[in-house]
Amino acid sequence: MNLINKHDIDEDYINFIENEEFSGRYLSEYIADTQRVYLADNRPWVIGYSGGKDSSATMALVYLALLGLKPEQRHKPVFAVASDTLVETPIVVSHVNNSLEAIERGAKRDNLPITSHKVIPKTNETFWANLLGKGYPAPTRSFRWCTERMKIDPVSTFITDKVSQYDEVIVVLGSRSQESASRAQVIAKHKIDGTVLAKHTTLSNAFIYTPIDTWSVDDVWKILRLCHLKSEETPYGIKNKWFDKYDLEWENPWGGKNLILWNLYKDSSGQGECPMVIDETTPSCGNSRFGCWTCTVVTKDRAMESLIQNGEEWMKPLLDLRNKLADTTIIEDKGKYRNHIRRDGRMAFKTLTVEGKKEMTEGYTYGPYLLSFRQQFLKELLETQKQLSEVSKDIELITVPELHAIRHEWLNDPNEPDWEDSLPKIFNDVFGYDLDWTVDDTNQFSHEEAKLINEISPKYQVAPQMIKKLIDLETSMSGLSRRTGIFTKIGRIVQQDWESAEEIIEKNLESRQNQMRQSKEVISIAEELANLEALINKEGV
Repeated sequence: MNLINKHDIDEDYINFIENEEFSGRYLSEYIADTQRVYLADNRPWVIGYSGGKDSSATMALVYLALLGLKPEQRHKPVFAVASDTLVETPIVVSHVNNSLEAIERGAKRDNLPITSHKVIPKTNETFWANLLGKGYPAPTRSFRWCTERMKIDPVSTFITDKVSQYDEVIVVLGSRSQESASRAQVIAKHKIDGTVLAKHTTLSNAFIYTPIDTWSVDDVWKILRLCHLKSEETPYGIKNKWFDKYDLEWENPWGGKNLILWNLYKDSSGQGECPMVIDETTPSCGNSRFGCWTCTVVTKDRAMESLIQNGEEWMKPLLDLRNKLADTTIIEDKGKYRNHIRRDGRMAFKTLTVEGKKEMTEGYTYGPYLLSFRQQFLKELLETQKQLSEVSKDIELITVPELHAIRHEWLNDPNEPDWEDSLPKIFNDVFGYDLDWTVDDTNQFSHEEAKLINEISPKYQVAPQMIKKLIDLETSMSGLSRRTGIFTKIGRIVQQDWESAEEIIEKNLESRQNQMRQSKEVISIAEELANLEALINKEGV
């Protein structure tokens, strides 16, 4: 088996492959291992490619392994898959797009079965569709709703499609034990005896292969730039410093240099890229640079701050928007931005355990963002997109399909239906033109009608939002020959918590506590009956 076709690769690269050690082994050995795994069966490979250092090193290793095989041995496809959440840091998006194009060009040139693909979340599951459309609060460590919708699901769908096409697939990841001990433990737990593969934690007929699992960060930069870490004595003690061993800028085997990638790491305080997220065991991006510019899981995005300080001043408006979202997660300020009722129309009271018993308190958990906040933030987001376009930054912060999805959510909001249909006006105010808003999305009532209901409702001590929802229900079912379930739907609307938080607490807290006590009494009686029945059965025996 040829480790590499020498006519395809620079002579210095050949010497490097045959003589340079990676975690105590020569690179040629890793190439041979990768070739053996590739040739072992007919299962296609799906490479998780984020564009960061680890996935790029994995991609380079696989590319070199395929180059070393004869054309007839390259018998199964390799899919390089990048997940775009649509809110990735713009600099990284550009880098990933250029890299995928370069990989595909190189593969065609070298007759390799590698194709590149990007996956994105469904339109109704994007960051903005959820946050601005449905009012989901900005993600936090305790409520990280974004990962599954925006990363896991799109990648899982791609893998599942390939499984249905090929029966089984192998997912190749740039995971390293040194980078994530928890991830290494999970993969080790699912290892298949006698092989280098592990079972996918959630997807049937998908298997995991981690060819650079034992590599250090030094090894990663070796294959990307021939960079090494050198310890030097300084006035501040012993410090590690990167240097180019061969005094040249290395190229990927498919072409294109990694200086841009190197500078991204060098210019940022982040410690690594977001890995290709394939399940919930994959470590979170946290404060790493290769993540979403909207990420509020950490208090400060020091990585984006560092990029701005190192010359990317145009990103400052993005950081400002991100910080504004982060402010909404401050506990004492949540009431300024979020509704006191949940999307199910009810206030969720907190409970307190006293002497082993749960008692309801006057505290409650907040619901979705208020429509007024979502309207204002969308306007600022669109203004920022326009501002960036004026400085020659062709960046789409929010897509047109997302705007349609958000409009649909606003018109059908369970708590604050947008009868004024405000989104088209917000867009026109910013850009000066209209999109092709579909007739089906238009609202049934005018601003004047909504204003009239707002004025009349207090006189009858009913919430205007409730009247609007009842009219919306009637409109949706008008003309139907059978209006099955309409009374149940009316009941649900009427029973929602439409009053202010103070009114709901005053009216409902005592009754809900009584309900809880009654529920406990019912449970206690049921337990007593069960015990009696057990005694009767025992005596009968």
